[in-house]
Amino acid sequence: MSSAGIKVSAKQAYEKLKTKRSTYIDRGVKCAKVTIPHLFPEESANEGTKFSTPYQSIGARGVNNLASKLILALFPPNEHFFRLGLTPELKAQLGDNMDKVAEIDQRLMQIEKQIVNYIEENQVRVTVQEAIKQLIIAGNALIFLPPDKDGAKLYDLKNYTVKRDGLGTVHTIVTQDKLIKSTLPEDIQSLVQDFKEDAEVTIYTHVQLVGENYEAFQEIDGKIIPQSEQTYPKDKSPYIPLRMTKQDGEDYGRSFVEEYLGDLTSLEKLSKALVIMASISARVLYLVNPNGVTRPKNLQNAEDGEFVSGRKDDVTALQLDKYPDLQVTKTTCDTIEQRLSFAFLLSSVVQRNADRVTAEEIRTVASELEDTLGGVYSILSQELQLPLVRRIMTKLMQLGTVAQLPDGFVEPTITTGMEALGRGHDFNKFTTFMSIVGQLPDAMQYMKIGSWVTAIATSLGIDTTGMIKTEEEIQQEMQQAQEQQMIAQMAVKGMGNNGNPSEL
Repeated sequence: MSSAGIKVSAKQAYEKLKTKRSTYIDRGVKCAKVTIPHLFPEESANEGTKFSTPYQSIGARGVNNLASKLILALFPPNEHFFRLGLTPELKAQLGDNMDKVAEIDQRLMQIEKQIVNYIEENQVRVTVQEAIKQLIIAGNALIFLPPDKDGAKLYDLKNYTVKRDGLGTVHTIVTQDKLIKSTLPEDIQSLVQDFKEDAEVTIYTHVQLVGENYEAFQEIDGKIIPQSEQTYPKDKSPYIPLRMTKQDGEDYGRSFVEEYLGDLTSLEKLSKALVIMASISARVLYLVNPNGVTRPKNLQNAEDGEFVSGRKDDVTALQLDKYPDLQVTKTTCDTIEQRLSFAFLLSSVVQRNADRVTAEEIRTVASELEDTLGGVYSILSQELQLPLVRRIMTKLMQLGTVAQLPDGFVEPTITTGMEALGRGHDFNKFTTFMSIVGQLPDAMQYMKIGSWVTAIATSLGIDTTGMIKTEEEIQQEMQQAQEQQMIAQMAVKGMGNNGNPSEL
């Protein structure tokens, strides 16, 4: 919807933006053919399409391996991949009230767990992993988190268009959903009465940035679907368009496979040649001298160990004499495969070929390999992780699962990736600080032990609810201890007086 309130046709907007997308789709199809063809087939493909199998498996292994590494790095299964922290303005208001800050951190950590639980329980992780495979092969994907339903939906590049401004901010998104008429709600079916019950209809969703909000509506057969108009804050949109790489001035990103498409294509052709030549070489044919004394039929009908009249020189096995050429092909294949294994972080190249390889050496080499993904981590943290956290947190607040937090109260910080500042880093800082302070004389008397215990537990991701005593509980226990000590002293004094009447 434009600022003047006039809605443009969603279908027309889709068709207009579609022309700029065709080049990226062609690249994605080429990348899929040498990796996993069914993940990004041609636009004419359907459920009955039979996909060709590549002659080499390094492409498929590389995509699956890299996707697994990325999903484990970005969304660790047993750890939080983000941290909710107070904004600098709120921290300034709280000042030196460390007890209040520690209490708020604990509350925020509970919200973090609820967000992570939502991701796990509603198969958001599964959808994200599918999106990462799309990013590796096609370079683009779109994740949609329905406002009124749980779970997530993935759009590949053939089912959505996007337009960005010069800074990369998403300006327009148009998606298409092809559904059978009979599966639609009755109020929507009434808009397409001319279609048969088993006919396929297309629903277009148009999302456009207007000011600081995204305004969206849905359209079917040129008609706007009633009650489909929605407005979302700019940083909390349910539509999350993803790119593998950022290219200035381009609406879409480039894929990881595209960077190594030359090697993959060469390996595919050489592997095909090796397989064909191996198949030809495996065929056994004998040449018999037509002027010789040996009869081929006698040889063919002879039993094992039987004597046959003939001359050895009359029969020879047919050989291609291409072994040196095949060795060159095989060596080239091995070289290309090793390069691709390094690029896709396959574990087979992490361990060197030696009798003794230390675990530290393997970790060092693996770390060096993963350094190549630094740029990938950076863009995915900004365009995938942060929008995902903000949208899910907004949704949980709308459902009442999470307490309402005013805008500007907290800000999520990603704690995974190459340059992440996670809770583990905070714990290392705490332990280093305490080890230094512990060496100073009388330094502990200046420390608020309760606040430090809570902060250390928070850095380890431990919920301290019901585990750490409050200041009131500590004061009450100290008062009870003092009272019991006074009672004990009075009892001892009374017993002493009873035993020595002369002192009364």
